[in-house]
Amino acid sequence: MNPAPNLVLVGPMGAGKTSIGKRLATRLGLEFVDADLRLEQLAGATVPVIFELEGEAGFRLREQQLLADLMRGREQVIATGGGAVLSPATREQLRQRGFVVYLKAGIAQQLARLARDHSRPLLAGGARRETLESLAAARNPLYEEVADMVFESDGLSISAAANRVCAQVRGQWQREASA
Repeated sequence: MNPAPNLVLVGPMGAGKTSIGKRLATRLGLEFVDADLRLEQLAGATVPVIFELEGEAGFRLREQQLLADLMRGREQVIATGGGAVLSPATREQLRQRGFVVYLKAGIAQQLARLARDHSRPLLAGGARRETLESLAAARNPLYEEVADMVFESDGLSISAAANRVCAQVRGQWQREASA
């Protein structure tokens, strides 16, 4: 058992972090926080607009600051953005204050889940498969590095994945007692 005040979901876009995270939070009686949505609310702009105005570096800085703030909380299921693990400081915070679940998804599943989604700045170029493969090569080792638990979501509906993740989390995560 790994005691931690928060349950954190990492993984690539299309892995189901938000969809599974909402269900997990409900089943575990925790608050659900979608980091990208919270960032948009605080910035007053969408992720694509932030990327357009500030570039990826500006977005990543905002993301790092937001996650540092969120990780000070407790009793949350936090769905991170796919690139949150790029920051060494964020990876350290996730390890210190979270039980981290890596929702692993193959390229085919990502493509299927993202087929109608045109809001992802990193997929705007059109070569979706190649982009996802490149991102996976760079990020999968970082997801593995921070993960307390790895969950393979390929071939599962969101509901089935949420049920299985919940059962595994209950067996592995011990909520840190309130200070």
